[in-house]
Amino acid sequence: MSEAKPDAKSGADELDGTEAPFVSHLIELRDRLIRSAIAIGIAFVALCIYPGPSGLYDLLAAPLVHHLPAGAHLIATNVISPVLVPLKITLMAALMVALPVVLYQVWAFVAPGLYAHEKRLVLPLVVSSTVLFVVGVGFCYFLVIPAMSRFIQAFAPVTITAAPDIEEYFSFVLTLFLVFGVAFEVPVAVVVLARIGLVTVAQLRKVRGYFVVGAFVVAAVVTPPDVISQLSLAIPMCLLYEIGIIAAGFFIKHTKAPDSEPVDKPAA
Repeated sequence: MSEAKPDAKSGADELDGTEAPFVSHLIELRDRLIRSAIAIGIAFVALCIYPGPSGLYDLLAAPLVHHLPAGAHLIATNVISPVLVPLKITLMAALMVALPVVLYQVWAFVAPGLYAHEKRLVLPLVVSSTVLFVVGVGFCYFLVIPAMSRFIQAFAPVTITAAPDIEEYFSFVLTLFLVFGVAFEVPVAVVVLARIGLVTVAQLRKVRGYFVVGAFVVAAVVTPPDVISQLSLAIPMCLLYEIGIIAAGFFIKHTKAPDSEPVDKPAA
């Protein structure tokens, strides 16, 4: 719960009278979770109808299949994999489709306990974090996976026939999506750290070099051992860090708590 701050004009806390019993909070939380689950369920059913689990898997596998040798295909080493893996992909896609609804339910649950200046910070951060995560996943799908597939096939011996397992490929791609989606949240993390006062914008600029080194270390640890994927993660993180510094200065300026009315000095 946010610390009470007096309103600049009236001298009263703007959240006075908004308290609700604990049970009411639990009931509202349950309702928000149910609505989120319904939104995900509707998206899942719609995606099962079109393009269908098989169509979604073909779409997910396209960046790799396009660069496989002629006649090569993905294989299933588990009996139930041809059914289970496409359903997992459909559920993942449903989560992405329903994400705006889920985030709105989160926002609607916490908004009554926030001050006006806090709402000006939280809502843009929720929207921007969603957009950045989707951009990170799209960047990975359209650029990183195709480039990595070309790199791997270029160095693979001609005596090896590539036939990746569909479960292994799904786990591999899902991991990459999460890594790039979270990595693209760097500006949001920078803004939050600066806004809550843990660091200043000047300090963020001062440690820029350490962040660059850390970005390359993280990229080397969490990505496959190829130069393409490592550079594809480290370079955007460095650029997004610079964007986060600029955004932090803007947010700090426009989301300050209202100052109290100055106290009039007695007449001399």
